[in-house]
Parts: sequence; structure tokens; C-alpha cells
Amino acid sequence: MSTIADVEAIPLRAPRDPSDLDSSSETIVVRLTDDEGRTGIGEADAPALAVRELVFMEDAHAWSRGLRGLLLGRDPFEREALWHDLAAATIYHGRRGLGVHALSAVDVAVHDLAGKQLGRPVYQLLGGARQERIRPYATLWPGPVGGRTVGELMDAIGALCERALSAGFTAVKMEAFFGDLVSDRELARCIREGRKLVGDEAAFMVDFGYRWRDWRDALSVLVAIEDSDVFFAEATLRHDDLAGHAKLAARSPIRIGAAEMAATAEECREWLEHGQVDVLQPDVGRCGGLTELRRIAELAAWAGAIVVPHHWKTGISAAAAAHFQAATPNVPYIELLSPVVFDSPLRAELTRPEPELDEGTMPLPTAPGLGIELVEEAVERYAVRE
Repeated sequence: MSTIADVEAIPLRAPRDPSDLDSSSETIVVRLTDDEGRTGIGEADAPALAVRELVFMEDAHAWSRGLRGLLLGRDPFEREALWHDLAAATIYHGRRGLGVHALSAVDVAVHDLAGKQLGRPVYQLLGGARQERIRPYATLWPGPVGGRTVGELMDAIGALCERALSAGFTAVKMEAFFGDLVSDRELARCIREGRKLVGDEAAFMVDFGYRWRDWRDALSVLVAIEDSDVFFAEATLRHDDLAGHAKLAARSPIRIGAAEMAATAEECREWLEHGQVDVLQPDVGRCGGLTELRRIAELAAWAGAIVVPHHWKTGISAAAAAHFQAATPNVPYIELLSPVVFDSPLRAELTRPEPELDEGTMPLPTAPGLGIELVEEAVERYAVRE
């Protein structure tokens, strides 16, 4: 087994609109190279330049060290031990914030490199296939309101829905980020219209964009749309309102999803025990990587909950989520930012190949590691210049 000989942290940025909610317009790619020239890649869903500083920082003391120095000379096959060493050495500035996001990118890259060294896909390193196919859902994000009417927003969602269904998706999520443009009663009508656009056969999720501060207001809408067969309701209340989520989850006719911004299994355990949610939605590029995502899934299984990972980044996180689902039985869907549905230069250009959908599913990856490679032309095109 060849050890890690080099560590890179490459910030990438595409043209962007700061008023939009498009976290795929920027990323930080961590690339590990072993003694024989093989590479593994990962990314963090966090501010790229800040993560780079944590990778390359000089050691301050035993609990506040730079990741690069800790990685050099290590065996990538010892993924679990390496994760714990990195977490312990960054706990002073890491814990549940940016340090864990940086560790997430490193952990995915370690898995990719170890898989390539062994000649095996990452899901086999995670214990082997527990599912026969990958089942993604497409997110229908029409962009911010930006002065549009409700009718114009619904037309945009309808156009995205048509593209998703034409591409082969059999599960979609409607982004109901309408703000003060609609009342709760009108919002319920929009969601029922969204279900009609999707059709009766497709799985249907709804993201409310943290609309409510009172769980009773959220409950009234969820009860009103009960007949729309919503698989889960995402971002209903403020992200850290665990007590409100628990009251809502106990009464809602629809599964309650949460924790898309969570970092570490400990935080997700609080969502299960105190928030009482049915669906955990951690992001592999934020929660602690594949190592921690596996722990989260085990916690969820013990609590009778499911995991549906958040993803709004590049093909690196998309591939990692696919391997995670392949190896994890309580993951019915993964979010897939599809270049067919959403125009994102980094998502479309940074990695290859792009998996193809067949009747709503994708085959298990077969190539070593994550099964993707960086497109160097895209890295050069979007690299952040100092």
C-alpha cells in the first residue's frame, strides 16, 4: 500500500449571482496523491478559500493543526483511524463547523484513493452493495423570486419538471421558496399544482426553505397537502429549532426532513432524539465525509429513520452519495443536481463520466474509487487566481 505523498486544495469558482442559492458555483477540491502517482479527490460544501487555509495552516498546538501535515505519509486504507486522528487534531477550531467541512473533503478523497489502490469501487470499501440500483431525485429550483409572479414561478417549476421527467427521473423535489409572495393557503394550492405537474407515479418531495417559525403554521399546510402524497417535507422550521421539529413531526401526516447543514453524527443524533425527525439530510461534503455519513445512517436505522443526503455541488459529491446509497439499506433516495435540469458550469464540466438514468435509476459504479476523474481543462478554467 502506497502512502500519501502530496496534498492539494484547489479553489474553483464559476460566474455566480450572490443573490441566488447556488452553492455549486464554487467548490474546493482536495486532491491526494500517493507515492505511485495515483490520486483521490473530494470536495467540501463550504467557503473554498477558508477550507484551503485549514488544509495548509501551520500547526498552532496539538488540537489545532493543519490537515496537510497530518496526511503526508499516512496509509489511505486506514480510513477510520485517519478520520479520528484528523478530527482530534482539529477539534479546537473544527468541531461542528468549518473544520468538519474540510475533513469531509479529505475523507472522500481518502476513500477515492484507497479504492483506486485496491482496484475496487468505494461502495465495496463501505461494506459492499446493499442496494441493486442507485435511485436519485431531481430538485426543481426555479431561482429566487426576483420580482416574478406566482404564475411565473410555477411556470418555471413546470418547465424544470418536464426536463426532469424527460431525462428519466421518477422522483423530484419542488422548491417552494415563495416567501411573502404567497399566503400559506396559496402555498398549499401551489404544492397541489406541483403534484399535478409531476404526475401520480413519481415520488414527490417539497422543500419549504425554512418558511415558518411556528410549528403550528407549518402543520396547517402539511395537513392541507396530505392528499398530494408528499414523501417528505424539508426545511419547514428554523434549522436548529429541535423542539419545534419534534412537535411538528409528532403531528404531521408527512415525514419531516431536516439536518441538511448538520456536521458530525453527534449533531444528527440530537436531531433524532430531540428533533424526532423521520428523515436526516446531511451532506457528504459537510457532515464529516463518507466515514461520518455511515455512522449517521446507522444511528438513523436504530431510530427507525431514513437518510436522504443533501447534494448541491459537483460530480464529486454526486459520486460519493451514489456509493453511499449503494452500501446503505436505509437510503431510499439521494439528491442529484442534474446538469440536465439545472445549469451549473462546475457540476456539468468538472468531472466525467456522467451516469445515465434508466427508468429512474442508475447502475452501481464499477470503476475503482469513486469512478470519476477531474477534467483538467475545467480545473484550469475555474481555478481561483490570487
